[in-house]
Amino acid sequence: MRAFVAVIEERYFSQAAARLGISQQAVSKRIARLESDLGLRLCSRSRNGAEPTEDGLAFLPHARALIGIADRAREVLGGRRRTLRVDVLDTRLAAVIDVIRAFHDRSEGVDVELVTSNGLRTARTTLARGSVDAAFCRVSGPLEDLDSVPAHLEPLHLLVARGNPLAGRQAIRVAELAGSTVWMPGNAPGSEWAEYYRLLGAAFDIGIDASGPDFGWEHFVADVAAGRGVSLVGEGTLVPRHPEIMRIPLVDPTPVYPCSLLFHRHNHQSVLEAFIRFVTARYLRFDPGRQWLPEADRASFS
Repeated sequence: MRAFVAVIEERYFSQAAARLGISQQAVSKRIARLESDLGLRLCSRSRNGAEPTEDGLAFLPHARALIGIADRAREVLGGRRRTLRVDVLDTRLAAVIDVIRAFHDRSEGVDVELVTSNGLRTARTTLARGSVDAAFCRVSGPLEDLDSVPAHLEPLHLLVARGNPLAGRQAIRVAELAGSTVWMPGNAPGSEWAEYYRLLGAAFDIGIDASGPDFGWEHFVADVAAGRGVSLVGEGTLVPRHPEIMRIPLVDPTPVYPCSLLFHRHNHQSVLEAFIRFVTARYLRFDPGRQWLPEADRASFS
């Protein structure tokens, strides 16, 4: 049944085999045995991948339920709690990592596994499949079977070369950036963070240059130091050290990046519920008199 569910979700036998850690031939044999036991054909192959038959579609939710029961039974018999798998965009995002570490340090017997991905775009799928238990990202659009709680508001800093006229400032009013352009090669098209910076730019008349390519943090910092442009980073982002780089807080108001904790509403794992309570208790609410958020994010963070 695991092989059947994996093939239907991945669409290709090769990808299902990679997911299960077995050979493609073993996947085919397991599905053939399942179909033989049931006396029904559950899926068919085509150039576009595997497709469930009508019987396969009817059987799919029951197969998932049986796998879930088997997993829970294994956890009970094993006498141990399952690892909490948490999706993060980047391990350099210290504010998020600090929350996860603090929870781990205070929770005896809890194992935590970090998974890095592409934010909301992949978290929707991995949470639905149960590949991860929770994900930190900015929420954008409908969540369907997912729920979220506000987790963190990250103040933004301006990243400039030491020779830039702004480099000696203790803080910069965000209105002073009007008419200028910030360079953000990591703003992937269609991502929730690219949408946030687009809204920020529109609100304060700041141009967003997302031209790349994005060669990673070290190259990005070196390019800013060389005068390629100024950029924006979160207050807690662990930017690689560089002697020619300065970071300056933005104020009046301080733009903050909204980070939520996402989870599947049918995942009732006790360690996940404890983690949600822990994140909620640490959250500091949005202050509209001092901070700025896009209109779409304000209700969830107020």
